[in-house]
Amino acid sequence: MEEIKVAGSQLVDTVKGLIKEGNVRRVIVKNREGKEVFEVPLTLGVVGVAVAPLLVAVGAVAGIMKECTVVVERDPKDPAPDPQA
Repeated sequence: MEEIKVAGSQLVDTVKGLIKEGNVRRVIVKNREGKEVFEVPLTLGVVGVAVAPLLVAVGAVAGIMKECTVVVERDPKDPAPDPQA
């Protein structure tokens, strides 16, 4: 599990980037107090058109949050992406 602190305005872009990585199993968005406000299970089948409604929902959450934490659960079979790449 990996935690990323982001501003609400960056939440949609962060989730988009995680979806593009392809090795993410689940994304959890928590508020400042650490309470889970949104959870997105991602599977290999989440692509293209299926992503649009997901991003709309994430955008709605981002609109009410100034700061949040994104918890990322990656597929243990796939290595984490190299941040230097």
